[in-house]
Amino acid sequence: MDARVVTIVGIGADGWDGLPERSRAALRAADVLLGSSRQLDLVPAPDAERAERVVWPSPLLPALPGLIEEHEGRAVVVLASGDPMFHGIGSALAELLGPERLRVLPHTSSVSLACARLGWRLDRVDVASLVGRPAGALNALVAPGRRILVLSAGRESPSVVAALLAGRGFGPSRMTVFSDLGADGEAVQHGTAAEWTELAATALNIVAVECAPGPDAAPLPRTAGLPDAAFDHDGQLTKSEVRAVTLARLAPLPGELLWDVGAGAGSVAIEWARAHPSCQAVAVESRPERAKRIGRNATSLGVPGGVRVVEGEAPDALDDLPTPDAVFIGGGLTVLGLLERCWDALRPGGRLVANAVTLESEVRVAQARETYGGDLVRVSVERAAPLGGFTAWRPAMPVTIWTTRKDGTA
Repeated sequence: MDARVVTIVGIGADGWDGLPERSRAALRAADVLLGSSRQLDLVPAPDAERAERVVWPSPLLPALPGLIEEHEGRAVVVLASGDPMFHGIGSALAELLGPERLRVLPHTSSVSLACARLGWRLDRVDVASLVGRPAGALNALVAPGRRILVLSAGRESPSVVAALLAGRGFGPSRMTVFSDLGADGEAVQHGTAAEWTELAATALNIVAVECAPGPDAAPLPRTAGLPDAAFDHDGQLTKSEVRAVTLARLAPLPGELLWDVGAGAGSVAIEWARAHPSCQAVAVESRPERAKRIGRNATSLGVPGGVRVVEGEAPDALDDLPTPDAVFIGGGLTVLGLLERCWDALRPGGRLVANAVTLESEVRVAQARETYGGDLVRVSVERAAPLGGFTAWRPAMPVTIWTTRKDGTA
């Protein structure tokens, strides 16, 4: 075995008996065997007798580089649950070492096994993990008729999932919990989210959900322009219709990063992150209570890991932030140097969108257009409202939207 190459062996709940010969051979040849206590116990000592066994430290990711370096030059084998590259340690090791230093021997994932038990199409199922992640990420997936598989963090995870579903008005959703899936002692539990009271049979479990709305459910669409009521706010909010236009002009693409400067309730940053699971946003807000509110909104709308909140005054708060693909300025346009700082940080080809409501901020974007190009549009929204015994149009404040690209085109 090449001592520079780290081998990752996927292992199921059936342990050694379920491993193909290639994976068994890698374990027999190992000098160092890394894994959780549960995973290491699945490999009998006589079958990997020469290997030093090392239990993962906690937290794992910060210690990972030093741990690999410590055993440099030895035949290192890492144990992973199921498919190491699917919500597993393989992704972190690939990022750390590069694919040329990895040899991955996958096992069947618990997601594939669960779909096989349920007769579900794997390509039509949403997957979420609660391992080291907040349960709020599920909020982005819950919708009528959807099927979700949740990788649990422990025996309590099914109850956490049930409480979230019931809180969203999806109490009738059917839940199936598989414990030790693939092992001889595999256990199955059934119930609805509204009535769920049990712990899973073991810590190693996966939760299957068939989403069914109750009468009080309020599903959230995937399109931009969520209802204003979906956000907790103090009035500092880019309103739904204007937000939809703003997001269209920001034009999020998978994997891109947004700066939302003067984020208020975080609505633009959150809808950017909802556009694709790989989209990320940094929400910059100077007021502490608003900054906390952004985090709560991100969780309730399913993107707790997609929005990073930076509390501070721009432009100083922008120092050391990663280079953005797009910038939205929703507040602070008249702050000296803010617009220029955002422009300088923007990557080539990136988009900048600024919304102006006051005369002073309109003057600022008009001047900026002369310098940086782009275009200006004004969005006016009127809503029908009672007027005595009649109905009349009640106008909201018009919003001027400036859009430009770093290469100078709108």
